[in-house]
Amino acid sequence: MRIPKPSASGRALYTADERRRRDETVWTLVQGILAPVQFLIFLVSVGLILRYLATGEGLIAAEFSIVVKTLTLYSIMITGSIWEKVVFGRYLFARPFFWEDVFSILVLAWHTAYLLALFTGALTSGALMALALAAYLTYLINAGQFLWKLRLARLDQAGRALALGNGSSLSGSTP
Repeated sequence: MRIPKPSASGRALYTADERRRRDETVWTLVQGILAPVQFLIFLVSVGLILRYLATGEGLIAAEFSIVVKTLTLYSIMITGSIWEKVVFGRYLFARPFFWEDVFSILVLAWHTAYLLALFTGALTSGALMALALAAYLTYLINAGQFLWKLRLARLDQAGRALALGNGSSLSGSTP
């Protein structure tokens, strides 16, 4: 059975030391809690946005939900940067998460543009909702990138376990 390599370069997602730091830091748990919380807030917010766009009702609830989603995004980005520093030695753009971080900056830019437009009154309510939906689309793409990396990390871990299992059984049969 061939285990797919986690990156195009053929390198494992984590070195042994990075994997140890990942498993030992509290920031891994923080990210594991914040990510699904952010996704739930996102789902509620999308529902509120669509309700407003369909009925014209609930503008304040939709706007509030987008602000909460954006603040949650900022929280996960800040704690994620700390996690990346602990695990990889740099706050952003570590080799295994370079493109996810690049896209995360775009996600932050869209969400921040929404806040600026909301608080300055630069856009109409409909345009604000369109901007929020654009921000949410980039968030979904970015979330997909991170889910893919999570899957690759699990495949890498399974491959290592399989290799250790085969190695130990082979070493036990050799004189």
